[in-house]
Amino acid sequence: MFGNLSAYKCPCGKEHTFTSKVIAESGAINKLPEIISELGAKKVFLLADKNTYAAAGEKVYEILVNSGATVRKFVFNNDALEPDDASVGLAIMNFDKSCDVVVSVGSGVINDIGKIVANVSSKKYVIVGTAPSMDGYASATSSMTVDGLKTSVNSKCADYIVGDIDILAKAPVKMMVSGLGDMLAKYVSICEWRISELINGEYYCEEIAKLVRESLNKCVSNADGLLSGDKEAVKAVFEGLVVCGAAMKFAGVSRPASGVEHYLSHIWDMRGAEFGLPVEFHGIQCALGTLIAIGVYDKLVKVTPDFEKGIAYAESFDVEAWNKELEAFLGRGAESMIELEKKEGKYNVSAHRERLKKIVAEWDTIKKIVAEELPGYDDLIALFNKLGLPTTLSEIGVDEKLLPMTFKATKDIRDKYVLSRLCFDLGIIDEIV
Repeated sequence: MFGNLSAYKCPCGKEHTFTSKVIAESGAINKLPEIISELGAKKVFLLADKNTYAAAGEKVYEILVNSGATVRKFVFNNDALEPDDASVGLAIMNFDKSCDVVVSVGSGVINDIGKIVANVSSKKYVIVGTAPSMDGYASATSSMTVDGLKTSVNSKCADYIVGDIDILAKAPVKMMVSGLGDMLAKYVSICEWRISELINGEYYCEEIAKLVRESLNKCVSNADGLLSGDKEAVKAVFEGLVVCGAAMKFAGVSRPASGVEHYLSHIWDMRGAEFGLPVEFHGIQCALGTLIAIGVYDKLVKVTPDFEKGIAYAESFDVEAWNKELEAFLGRGAESMIELEKKEGKYNVSAHRERLKKIVAEWDTIKKIVAEELPGYDDLIALFNKLGLPTTLSEIGVDEKLLPMTFKATKDIRDKYVLSRLCFDLGIIDEIV
């Protein structure tokens, strides 16, 4: 599965490299002493939270100690560990600088924190997965909330990714379904990557896209087995998530794995952190974001672009008034988004005019891309219902009336051309959701 993820010269013109070694098999944690030895390490810093320590951390600790390794451990006691600067600070404060490798036992949050600890300490890094729940295992960034803004922080790509299928298959079903939800997001991410190449000339690699599509299709084909903890289904999702992390590293950007659906999730996370509102697992939110995005795309392809309407909308757009709306909606997180726009200039009317010309000229191609990349909305609903994934905002504790504002806010999170920006350029963002 991972033999084709090593360095190679791609037809896209880039040389893609993936340096992580991956072990995805039953009993994989028993190879940890061998891995630690191969990395030339003697003293291990073990990082976990109380749930992941119970799931696998205690066993990992025992295996390492019995092999003769010196192990220093730090276990978070939080009931709900947050991926923020406070958690990272606590981990770093408890880090033993005499350790020469960081071994994290967990999935999303623990992995994000562990990658940062390894990066700032310049140590080797091993992640032992406890759930196939998100696609960050192989990425070199950590998704963190900093000053209220959900952002990607440069961290360290794992030297080893250990997926013990026996452990992963015992993860809560909800976490497995979350992992599949994160994979479903790839329908939209690949679609938007192609559209942005067409409109903005953004770098795009079909080989990377193909790798992601193949992994996604395998996950969907095995989706039924997740509910029973079928090991083949679990392995398919875990490997798919790792492949998507590798795809991001290949591309040098997050394009192959995230689009507007992730930004919807980021908005829900930001509001949750700022106002104490409920949030769901990342992958479950991304799944719902995917369903919402595909519903909007279904409406979008029925639109006939109106150049004059788009120009009039952009020229009348009041940036200052919009910034005040963002501040009221997101609190502190809006500040960084507003600052980003000062550098990015996506509301510049001249730049908008050029994009809109391209959109109108290439509209049939855009519709073709959407048809090629996205599944049918009804088919997706059927899959969601089978797996128990939420299909409405109320199911994740979000007021349905907030969807239009949430969708509009997604265009300001990152410097990435996504569905909401396309709707803005067409002058239909206020009416499409």
